[in-house]
Amino acid sequence: MNVKIRPEKYLKYLYLPNLFGTQRTKEILSVNPTIIPQREEAKEVAVYVYDYDATNLTERKLSSVDEALLYRDTHSISWINIDGIRKSDVDNICLHYGIHPLIAEDIISMGQRPKMDEVEGIMFCLLNMLYFNPEKKSVEAEQISIVLGKNFVISFQEDANRDAFDPIRTKLKLLKSHVRQRSADYLLYMMLDLIVDNYFVVMEQLGEQIELLEETVIRRSNTRSLAKINQLRKELIVLKRNIIPARDLINGLIRSESELLDDRTTKYFNDVYDHIVQAFDVSETYRDIMMSMQDLYVSNVNLRLNEVMKVMTIVTCLLAPATVIGGIFGMNFGEIPFAHHRWGFYFAVGIMILVPLIMLYAFKRRGWF
Repeated sequence: MNVKIRPEKYLKYLYLPNLFGTQRTKEILSVNPTIIPQREEAKEVAVYVYDYDATNLTERKLSSVDEALLYRDTHSISWINIDGIRKSDVDNICLHYGIHPLIAEDIISMGQRPKMDEVEGIMFCLLNMLYFNPEKKSVEAEQISIVLGKNFVISFQEDANRDAFDPIRTKLKLLKSHVRQRSADYLLYMMLDLIVDNYFVVMEQLGEQIELLEETVIRRSNTRSLAKINQLRKELIVLKRNIIPARDLINGLIRSESELLDDRTTKYFNDVYDHIVQAFDVSETYRDIMMSMQDLYVSNVNLRLNEVMKVMTIVTCLLAPATVIGGIFGMNFGEIPFAHHRWGFYFAVGIMILVPLIMLYAFKRRGWF
């Protein structure tokens, strides 16, 4: 039988920040809005255009962002999806489609809080697509920027390899699908709905990790299980930091009076809002479970300590008679009863054994162990 050995799986524990997850804490807390992080330019950019109406659909993969500029004045609805972010491409397409420079700056920036803005007739939504990394046992976020204009939707994604929008592409190919019959704001709803639904996929995987960890804590509580508790609590922080602002984002769309949003689409945004509230409730439940699990860990450690102290106390009590008897016979008196008797030694040893046996019987009757 061939066994594949992966030394990197175990060598990572030699570095203490990897063992206790302190590096992950730095990643979560390293958010400073006063410092603009420098985004690395994408090596490859993939641009897809879906131009459609109730009867026709055109699907194209463009060789450059410049070709997407031709879809601004079409009477059909155009969805331009850009995988990979470059500053020059973002500035170019924003300038051509009349998107405010502040929105372009938000698209390029990193670590933004999910939000919704409406500037000069353009609606902008920024939120994170969440994924669960099974190898690192961590929640990863990809910033998604969506721009809604009249008859066009432009979406910017950082990673083309992980995409949750395939169900939309499938529905676009169906002639009688709702997205083909509605305006561009319905496409925005479907994109937001898929992002929010993906939160539940991440939470389900986190829930499985919590269940496994709970069984581990019940069986044996050690420093490694405590490190895993802290790690999962950090991942829940990442989850909540995205769910709460996303709830405000959807609520802003519901209350918006923008001409870009059809009144018929409001009820769909209400459905997304209900999903967000449900996701928030689940995250709160997970948080309570983690707090209870930490209390369980402390209780198990205290219980184990009490068991050790009980055993040590019993041993001390059992040895106390022998210590007393040995101390008495070791006194520097000339005459000690049975000290020079031929059976004195056996008499003393017998008492040393008999008294602890009687004590053990008394302890057992009292239910002390």
